[in-house]
Amino acid sequence: MSTPPSPPGAERTDGSAVRIGALVPLTRPGWVEAGRHLLAGLELAVREVNDAGGITGRPLELVVRDTAADPQRAAAAVDELARLGVAALAGEYHSVVARAAAARADALGLPFLCSSAVLDALTEQPTQWVARLAPAQSRGWRVYADFLLGAGHRRIAVAAQSSPYWAAGARVLRDHLAPRGGTVVELDMRALTPAAVCDELVAHRATALLLLVGHPEPAVSIVRSVRRDQRLAEVMIGAPAGQPEFTEWAASLGADGAEIPFLRYLPERLGPLGARVGTALRERLAEAPSFVAFEGYDTVTVLADVLRSHGVDRARTAASWPRVAVEGTRGRIRFSRAPGIGVWQWAWPPVQVVDRDPAEPDRLRILHTG
Repeated sequence: MSTPPSPPGAERTDGSAVRIGALVPLTRPGWVEAGRHLLAGLELAVREVNDAGGITGRPLELVVRDTAADPQRAAAAVDELARLGVAALAGEYHSVVARAAAARADALGLPFLCSSAVLDALTEQPTQWVARLAPAQSRGWRVYADFLLGAGHRRIAVAAQSSPYWAAGARVLRDHLAPRGGTVVELDMRALTPAAVCDELVAHRATALLLLVGHPEPAVSIVRSVRRDQRLAEVMIGAPAGQPEFTEWAASLGADGAEIPFLRYLPERLGPLGARVGTALRERLAEAPSFVAFEGYDTVTVLADVLRSHGVDRARTAASWPRVAVEGTRGRIRFSRAPGIGVWQWAWPPVQVVDRDPAEPDRLRILHTG
């Protein structure tokens, strides 16, 4: 695509701050806890960049906008941040929201490094303006499907709400499991109560139920209903989207929230940088940092490196994605073009399937890596 000229204010040589726009879900119906962790990672990295001298002597400033899981609100925030002269965009957790932000960023010629959203089709067409740190949904959810097969599950039910993200996840599971002898039955949560879900699991003889639904509701109610149904004592509950990662899950469900495998994008063992950042994030959050907090930190780390190396001109930033080679908290970050994905993609973020230990719900157990 053609490269539009940078607008006035996108390239400045005085001592004013270099501004990055941050899109974060901080209020309901957004996943507020995920937003809080994402913002903690972004802010920690900005502080460290400034402690090290900023961007060639200019301070780095984060301009935060709350998306509240609303695509229209996110698109409007992109417009506003572009007018404010930010050098780039960062953040967002919800895939459908990130897709709306990416579309506006592409239209405006504003570089966007997406931190956490995984939907493969983040943009309708290939774009030079958008890059992503999180693994594509097709990769992460195939790893989850391999975990299910390895655990002996062939008859899988998914309790699904209507959303492009959930529909894409169900499609990945079905396409990966079917050639390997697995079946996926979709349970439409627009029509079923949690009690009715239990009846459907019995009728279909499912050995696993995956929660493709929002948190806290209806996820919490479904888990409680299944756990209390004696007919389903052997049914595994799973949450590939990662709802059990956050302490709010354990607080809502207690022991019922353990042994529910989910996807997590961290290595088995953090290196020295990851360990140091993990300690700082724990202090900032007053709890164990989620993988989302590390994604936030890595986002600013990448953008700061690009801005130091190539200046704050938006077009030069977008052109630099294929030349990025930055040490992040979870490995060396490089971007490439992946088949079927229209944005620059970090191809190899670590992927784990983990759950909460029933004997110690604050401890996470690694069950599978991919």
